Amino acid sequence: MKVMNFKKVLVLAPHTDDGELGAGGFISKLVEEGAEVFYMAFSTAEESVPEGFPKDVLKTEVKAATKVLGIKEENVIIFNYQVRKLNYARQEILEELIRFKRQESDIDLVLIPSINDIHQDHSTIANEGIRAFKTKSIFSYELIWNNLSFNTQSYVSLDQRHIDKKINALKEYKSQGFRDYLSADFIRSLAVARGVQFGVQYAETFEVVRFSIK
Repeated sequence: MKVMNFKKVLVLAPHTDDGELGAGGFISKLVEEGAEVFYMAFSTAEESVPEGFPKDVLKTEVKAATKVLGIKEENVIIFNYQVRKLNYARQEILEELIRFKRQESDIDLVLIPSINDIHQDHSTIANEGIRAFKTKSIFSYELIWNNLSFNTQSYVSLDQRHIDKKINALKEYKSQGFRDYLSADFIRSLAVARGVQFGVQYAETFEVVRFSIK
């Protein structure tokens, strides 16, 4: 069964890797079912890159990771806003989103961080995403280490291959390998936990910000 027949999807990632962490399995499933997926990353976090890696390494890694999920290279849009300061560029970010919406007016689903996410960059992208795409269906993805609360209003059933692709995509972030939430065990365990809640083997869950039927 197709995932609600979404044909054109936009993933908004405050930082490279956020989209894969929150929705990598869903993205893989959407691509598999024929959806065109666009991925927009707003910061490559050059100031936070560990010693020994090129400052622009996350730009290379996000291209490799999204390729694993099946997203076309030309559909990956990377900005270079300063990490932890996206709120200072709210208007500019909003204008970029509106510019994109004019070019791709038939986007029918937008994936954003939760509006309850406590990271300042994540909340900025969530709110500007809602402003720009308020007439579209909008789902928030889960990043549990930043979510003090998260309403599990929608579940997407996933197969083993979708979780494997998510894990393999995140393995491309070699510069971020020290982070606990990128571990294969964590990714699989969370998918299993959400699957138990939904009565399936694996799942990802989303908050429904808006569900538009036209």
